[in-house]
Amino acid sequence: MPPSSDISVQPGAALPDYLSRTYAWAYLDPRTLPWLDRAPVVSAILWGNAARLMRWAVAQFAPGERVLQAACVYGDFSRLLARQVGDTGHLAIRDVAPIQIDNVRRKLAGLAQVEARVANLALPLDEHFDAVCCFFLLHEVPPEERRRIVANLLRAVRSGGRAVFVDYHRARAWHPLRPVMGLVFRWLEPFAASLLDTPIESLAEAADDFEWRKETRFGGLYQLVVATRR
Repeated sequence: MPPSSDISVQPGAALPDYLSRTYAWAYLDPRTLPWLDRAPVVSAILWGNAARLMRWAVAQFAPGERVLQAACVYGDFSRLLARQVGDTGHLAIRDVAPIQIDNVRRKLAGLAQVEARVANLALPLDEHFDAVCCFFLLHEVPPEERRRIVANLLRAVRSGGRAVFVDYHRARAWHPLRPVMGLVFRWLEPFAASLLDTPIESLAEAADDFEWRKETRFGGLYQLVVATRR
């Protein structure tokens, strides 16, 4: 894969204001990126569940499929997904931050089935896929952008294809980490609270065009939602 500067960039894919204001330290700073992209750090952020959550998501896809990964993901997720689709498949990664595209392309160098491009997922995508994977993105965007992203991802799904969303969810009342996560969301993830009690299905303009399935794990702290186009 060539450097990201050599590939096309979606028109209008400027960095969103909310990303620069809220998450510059996490996703735009070259000093923190290498540290946050380490597997132990990713695992700690997800309370030791990173590997399980990644396997849970990756298992929803099949060899030979053309898959869109919505936004870059720290850790080994993209490599696992690329291996799942295999040499006969295709993994397209889209992220609005050039630094993230540069990073994922370095990590996945040599995997011919992968291509990465700068794109704002809140803008329409002129592409269609067998499946779409949205792994821990929705909680990081404001509600209005979230609706646009869900709509655009669903529009990119071919007939009979599916979109897979893995993200945070409202933990059970008895969950020992529920108050801790409340503080984490308040201080580090200001848009997450608006997702926890909002069914992803309710964010879709054309929800009736899909069959919806939802599962939760780890006391309800995480959810997996699969939307299959009818």
